[in-house]
Amino acid sequence: MIRLKKYGYLILLLAITACTERIEIKLDETYTRLVVNGKIMTDSTYQEITLSKTADYFYNQPVPMVVNAIVSVSDGQNQYLFRETEPGISGIYRSETAFPGRIGKTYTLNVELEQPISDHSTFTGNSFLPSVTQLDSIGYEYHPEYGEKGGYLLTVYAMEPGDETNFYMFNWYKNGVLMNDSLDNLSISDDQFINGNYIDGAAVTYVSNASSWEHLTAGDTVMIRMSAITKEYYNFLFEIQLSQFNIPLFSGPPANVSSNINNGGVGFFAAYSSSFATTIIK
Repeated sequence: MIRLKKYGYLILLLAITACTERIEIKLDETYTRLVVNGKIMTDSTYQEITLSKTADYFYNQPVPMVVNAIVSVSDGQNQYLFRETEPGISGIYRSETAFPGRIGKTYTLNVELEQPISDHSTFTGNSFLPSVTQLDSIGYEYHPEYGEKGGYLLTVYAMEPGDETNFYMFNWYKNGVLMNDSLDNLSISDDQFINGNYIDGAAVTYVSNASSWEHLTAGDTVMIRMSAITKEYYNFLFEIQLSQFNIPLFSGPPANVSSNINNGGVGFFAAYSSSFATTIIK
């Protein structure tokens, strides 16, 4: 089932007229954790891993980055070293040498910290890199009734392999610019209803014409990247998106978001393969 990012507005009216009791909230760094955002992709030559720390909810400064770490990735045969793009500053680590992810390989991330986080100095995570079916083409459907100014459904056409349960992630680009670059607005899907069948124009994302960022006009080039991801990464993304819709107000996530980083680390180290197709808006 394809899960699309919903667009809309939830208006909450809070009438607080009689509450006068002062509530003290203690905030500290007791639960600081390492946050990993890393991926190995078949369509990239230089791979990147970002390391940061969790912060208090009311922390009003940039997310604290983890610098001066020793970072490497292994595929069981080769080990690739990563260097910080701006030593001691960025917290973004890029592979020293160019290497594309290889389908069928299991990649292991190793991180050694200069300063421990929650009494741990070493962290690991691993991910299998699955194969993706090739996109035949993509299309679009304009719906004037959607939203204030109408919108588009972007659709894909491809043969879905029926050998096992597969999981997909969809990114879309407008004129070469990635439009859904945050985890909570990605489109993800399993193949529950299409396993082994031809994907004949399935809608994978919605584009709002009311958004100055997304708005499409004639002549725009649209590209979709369809990526095969693991079940674990699919669950991670789904839980991230589910956590954005907490009810009642101020409640926490329904459960801790899963991670494949050990020693209490959060985030995810993923590996995936991708295929691409483009179209031009008429």
